[in-house]
Parts: sequence; C-alpha cells; structure tokens
Amino acid sequence: MIQELKDKIGRAFRFTIYTLLPLVGGGGVGVSLSSCSNMLDTDSELVEFAEDNTLNHTTDSVYSVLGIVNAMQTIADRTVLLGEARGDLAVTTDAASADLKRLSAFDFSQQNKYNQVSDYYAVINNCNYYLAHADTALQRRGRKIFEREYAVVKAYRAWTYLQLVQAYGQVPLVTEPVMTEQEARDAMSQPRKSIADVCNYFITDLTPYAMTLLPDFGAIGSWDPQYFFIPVRVLLGDLCLWAGRYEEAARWYNSYLNDEKEPVQLRYSSRITWTDPSEFRYPTNAYLPTSSSEILSFIPMEGQVFYGTVSELRNIYASTSENNYYFQLTPSAGMRQLSASQVYCMEHKTDARTDTIYVPRTGMLDDLLVGDLRLYSYFNQYSSGAQDEYSEYSAIRQSISKIWVNQVATYRITMVYLRYAEALNRAGLPQSAMAILKYGLCPENVTLYVDSLEQQRAGDLIKFDGNVFTKETTIGVHSLGSGDSQINDFYALPQPATTLANRQDTVDYQIPLVEDLIVNEMALEGAFEGYRFYDLMRVALRRGDNSYLADPISRRTGTPDAALRTKLMDSANWYLPLP
Repeated sequence: MIQELKDKIGRAFRFTIYTLLPLVGGGGVGVSLSSCSNMLDTDSELVEFAEDNTLNHTTDSVYSVLGIVNAMQTIADRTVLLGEARGDLAVTTDAASADLKRLSAFDFSQQNKYNQVSDYYAVINNCNYYLAHADTALQRRGRKIFEREYAVVKAYRAWTYLQLVQAYGQVPLVTEPVMTEQEARDAMSQPRKSIADVCNYFITDLTPYAMTLLPDFGAIGSWDPQYFFIPVRVLLGDLCLWAGRYEEAARWYNSYLNDEKEPVQLRYSSRITWTDPSEFRYPTNAYLPTSSSEILSFIPMEGQVFYGTVSELRNIYASTSENNYYFQLTPSAGMRQLSASQVYCMEHKTDARTDTIYVPRTGMLDDLLVGDLRLYSYFNQYSSGAQDEYSEYSAIRQSISKIWVNQVATYRITMVYLRYAEALNRAGLPQSAMAILKYGLCPENVTLYVDSLEQQRAGDLIKFDGNVFTKETTIGVHSLGSGDSQINDFYALPQPATTLANRQDTVDYQIPLVEDLIVNEMALEGAFEGYRFYDLMRVALRRGDNSYLADPISRRTGTPDAALRTKLMDSANWYLPLP
C-alpha cells in the first residue's frame, strides 16, 4: 500500500532513522552503540538522510507522514502480541515459535525478535525529524500547510511512546532528532522516564492539537487514509488514564464520542443474539468488531513482502495454507471460563406478555454457547478429519475472525467506551460507568440510572446530545454478547450488604467492584486485540496489588503455575529488558 503511493507520486520523501540502542549495565544505566554503518541504514530508500533536506513543499506532507506509517508497520504486530501472548486470555500451542513461547513465559534469557526496542525509536526519530524540520509557518490560501500533518505526527510519536513505555516500563524520552553517534550516546544516557512521566509529557505536548482537523490525502488504492491517523482526543484520554488523571481522561473520551459534528455510537447491529427463545441451538452471528463502522484507526500493512512489512497475525492466530494449518495462539482455559461465567439474558415479547428469559447453562450444542456469545462468534476450532501420521498438515484447524490480513487496528469504538467507563469510575462516578456497561449513556438513561448527586458531581463528563444518543439507539457494552443486559438482574451495580456510614463509603465500596466488571468486559470484548496484559497491568499498578495481574495469568491454562505467579509478583518481570 505504501509502495503503491510512492509509485503514484513518483518520489519518496526520505529522512533519517537513527537507531537508538539503550543498555542496562552493571549497577547503572550504560550505553552500547554499534558502528555507524549499523545504526544508519543509508541503503534504505525510506531512511536516507540529506543534511539540506527541509520540509517546505506541500507534497512533503504526504511523503513524510506515509514514511512514518511505513516505519510503524514494523511495530504493528508486536503491539498486539505483547498484549496478548503475555496475558491470561491466550496460550501458545506446540506449534508456536520459540520466541513466542518465551514471550508468553516471560523468559528473556535469550535474544527475542519481539524485543527490538530500536524499531520503536526508529518511528520516534522519524517523528522527531519531521517535527524539527517542518516549516510550520508556511501558508497557502490562509491555511498553514503543515498544521494538520504536524498534529498527526505529534500523535504518532505520543502513541509510539505509549506502546514503548508500556512494554519497557522506563525509557529514555528523546524528543529531538538524533543524527550522530554522540547525540545517540547523549540521548540514551539521560535518566529514564516512567509510564506516568511519559504520559504527562505527551498530555502537555498533544493538548494544543486536540481539535486540529485531519489532513486529506485522497484515496490510496482501496484505503481511506483518514483511518491511518490516530484520534488525538482518544489518545489523550489514554495518556490521562495511565497517568491517573481520571476526570481529564473522561473529558477527552466524552469530547470525542459526543463530538457535535461526528458523534460516535455503539451499534445494535453489532450484537450477537439468540433468535428462538424456545430452542437454543444457534445464535445469529452478527458480531463484527472489525467492521469499518467499528474501527477508528489502524496501521495499514503491505499485501506482499516485496513492498514491505506483512502482518504475521493471521498465521499466528489462524490455520492457513501458509502455516500448514498450525496456529500458534489459542484461547486459554481462563478465557473460556470467563465467557461461560456470564449470564445471557433476553427479553421475549408476545402478544400476551413480555418475558425475561435467562438462557440455560446446560444442554447446549457447544460449550461456547454458554454465557457470553462473543467468543463463539469469532472463534472456531475443528478437526479436519483423519490425518496420515506422516502428514505435514495439522489435523486441528482454528479461525479467529478478529484479525485483518492487511491492517492492525490501533483504536476501535467499543474499547474507547470501555476506557471511558474506566475513567468515569475512577473519577468517583461508578453509576455512570455502570450505565455504559448495562444501559448505554444517553440523557434519558442518565436520568433513569444515575442519581441526582452523581449527575451533579459528573456535570458535562456524562453529557450527550439527546437528539443523537437516545434510549432507542443506545446500547450497553455488555449487551453486545450477553443479551439484554438492561433487564439482567444478575448484572447490576454492586451494593454493600448493609448500609454504610455515608455516601462516599458506598462509592468507595463500588469503585473496585465496578472496575472488575469493566476489566472483565474489556476481556470479553477485546480479547486477542492486544489490550489484555496492559489492562491488567494498569489496574494492578493503580491498586498497588501485583496479584491482580499475577493471579489470572498464572492460572490461564486452567492449572495454577506457582513459578509463574512468583515471577509476576515482582513487577520488574512485567517489562521487556532493554538490550
């Protein structure tokens, strides 16, 4: 795709990727740098640097931004696998690569292809170069030519740093382009910044560009490049969420979802439902997490290795002719148990009456039909029939329909709603957060399900346009897979067994329990998309409780792994080692 654009334009914009290689040594932070020939890839047409190359032509905006997207392709698969292979929702198979197995086991005693920090800094240095050299004063017809692209690159840099610091825990924060070996040494020798430090820096850096319009590059092959751009307000919400600035996070998410020009709703059409309440055989299969109406942004991947980076995710998650039908990751016992533990509830109307039906938990045609139906809708595993003992092909086949061949999603709508719920809950608004899960937020549901004191406390954090967000068009996230959650008595705002001393005590009691429901919903909704390990890590750090992460991951196979739990009780083992 990127190559196609380059061919169309006829010239590739080129600038430096200077590889930064931080190293932990002895009792402190050291730096180990390879030779200049290894650090500067001057043979690549995308990274060649000319000292007099400046960004002062209108077409440079296309060349440079797409060059950064090309660099981001290298880390796209990794953002998914680092979040899933180390989580509790997926386990490796015997066919998994040694690197993937070691990643899953948190074993970095040997070199691992998934631990290549220089790939992140390659993207970052491209962004730094662009931001340092773009002529932001250049105007045409009263508009600053680089204004929109500048905001896009700012977002790329912040998003890449967020992926980097989540993976490595503490990293050098390099915000100026690195052009020489000495500059690289100086950059890598500075004190490393924590996740909160990095997030706070980029909140300040990105805020002025929150409302900047996206550039219009026109169609690129079959792609709409608007999807290539990170939604800045959503990214700001994520940065605030990680930094513990919860009200700000909720405000950014609400601003994006309730945008007056382009409001963003959950869609009833995405639900998977039972069609016949008298015979529970097969449900409708309408759950579409990868639909164009659900995806907000993605990294486009190449269709052929000849043109660049091709995604490996399909061959890791699914049986294909390319991998001889041997998949490498499969849903864990923990994922299956979580899905089955949900209570599916549905409303059934007849001429005579309206009934609330709870779907039975026994006697189903498939174990995946018990509880929440999302796992059933996108996952399938079956036998291909008898296989000769000498066959090179797997007898067990698997499909996970969440993965596109030529794109890796960075944001989608439902996950933004769930992070919005997480932010509201931690901002002291558990009723509002629960409304997102159970009912969907709209003015009418706020009135019905959020009491007046919380409404007053929340203010415009839960404000939505009543002409767009109505009770008829709004849905709770849990209803996407577990039926009509709004009438489900088993899925409700947690209440203390006895009346507590005051309202704040009740709120404090509810917040961690609602957070547990949100984290479970994130798993049911976002499994295999790269979120899980970081969702567990974020809550564990927030609570100061390492067992929140260690316990589910150590039980993912269905059998407790005491050694893995011990390892994960030390948060130092959550992060990839810097080389």
